[in-house]
Amino acid sequence: MHTMSKIINLKDLLEKISLFHRQGKKIVFTNGCFDIMHVGHVRYLIAAKAKGEILVVGLNSDKSVNAIKGEKKPIICESQRAEVLAGLWCVDYITVFNEPDPLKLIQAIKPDVLVKGADWSEDKIIGADFVKKKGGRVVRVPLVPKISTSSIIQKILTVYGSRFTVHG
Repeated sequence: MHTMSKIINLKDLLEKISLFHRQGKKIVFTNGCFDIMHVGHVRYLIAAKAKGEILVVGLNSDKSVNAIKGEKKPIICESQRAEVLAGLWCVDYITVFNEPDPLKLIQAIKPDVLVKGADWSEDKIIGADFVKKKGGRVVRVPLVPKISTSSIIQKILTVYGSRFTVHG
């Protein structure tokens, strides 16, 4: 599948998901900002893909990230974050959403498996109750210790600080 064809609007995604459900394929959903991709993101997405056949990633839009994490985030714009995700073999589809949380998206997609990081307790996972009521399951994936977008930003500031200059 061509990388850019993985980035899809919700209407087109729902048509594809309807077909996948009729074929008996298990749909896995996760969501996040995925700003400054790192090994923790990649391992998390591979683990999510292993829970079913089709992995759908709900990507927080720039507006959504801004509302959740403050005006300085995201570092990378949504179109580039989506394209980087699309380049991963384990990600089948990406759809961008503007709301602060993915509940409407989860209710529309009706995934068989909802995946979040183990830093979220199940009672705090948005959409968990909905997915379980529909007969699906919720999976919490362990995170890679000591790596996050924030820790990468902090390391850059610590190592380079005000001495950082852009070359070419």
